[in-house]
Amino acid sequence: MKQLKSSQFMNEKHFPFWIDFKVHTEENIPPVHVHDFIELVYVTHGKAEHIFEGKRYEVCAGDVFIVNPGEVHTYNLIAGKELGIINCLFLSTLIDDIWLSNLGVSEAMDYFYIHPFLNQKERFHHCLNLRGTCADTIYVQFEKMAEEFNSQKEGYATLIRLQLVQMLMELSRIYRQQQSYTRHWKVPHEERKVLVQRIWGYLERHFDQKLTLAGLSALYNISSRHLNRVFKAETGQTVIEAVHHIRIKRAKVLLSETPDKVICIAMDVGYEDPAFFTRLFTRQVGCSPGKYRELSTKTLQEAE
Repeated sequence: MKQLKSSQFMNEKHFPFWIDFKVHTEENIPPVHVHDFIELVYVTHGKAEHIFEGKRYEVCAGDVFIVNPGEVHTYNLIAGKELGIINCLFLSTLIDDIWLSNLGVSEAMDYFYIHPFLNQKERFHHCLNLRGTCADTIYVQFEKMAEEFNSQKEGYATLIRLQLVQMLMELSRIYRQQQSYTRHWKVPHEERKVLVQRIWGYLERHFDQKLTLAGLSALYNISSRHLNRVFKAETGQTVIEAVHHIRIKRAKVLLSETPDKVICIAMDVGYEDPAFFTRLFTRQVGCSPGKYRELSTKTLQEAE
């Protein structure tokens, strides 16, 4: 499977963004691949199958969808047909929480980036079906971003950030409107599943920050007791257990791939007390952070 890196398309440190208009045919379909960036796609014309996480979904003009980092996908086209798309690639750091918070839209990005909001009967969970004025509005916004990106005039990076946030807010509005039309078809379990997926995504992006059950309850407008009960029913873990799981998983990556001290890694993944981090890591992984690094290094050397 091909793995695409953000460095192939964008300047990761200065401006992690890239946009282009593409036409796929049977001859130039991208291979099955994953990538480490967010891919926001708008279908301008044509029709195809989007093979996403091993399942097939039809996409056509006016559809807009997100492929998150690590998700496997490609397209399948009928011979002689083509699929026109706008590919907008970016890293989540492009519009971080602090920047969004200063704009007063801190929850808008969270709402759209997690985005597992449509069930499979309504198409795969990252897709919105836009038609008419809605489709035209979003298309124009993509065009404006592409124009700024290609011209790179003074202030283009700031304008693109603002335009991207505007688009995400517009798409969120459209989603909420579509939800109001179809809410009576949803069953409680589906709603709970979507809520938990949103919360899990939030935890994965904010694991290095102070996370509390009370704070999450306020963010998602649900009581702490009910949130924990629903979360555990769907995942088998409490919210706090999930936070520890995500943090320890990230710590293992840092221990394997960086020379950072254990005390620094503890801070990087959200633990102010290195001793607590070491005890928790040892309990969950079965060895201390230092021993895990030693074993990982040895395994890597043997593989080479």
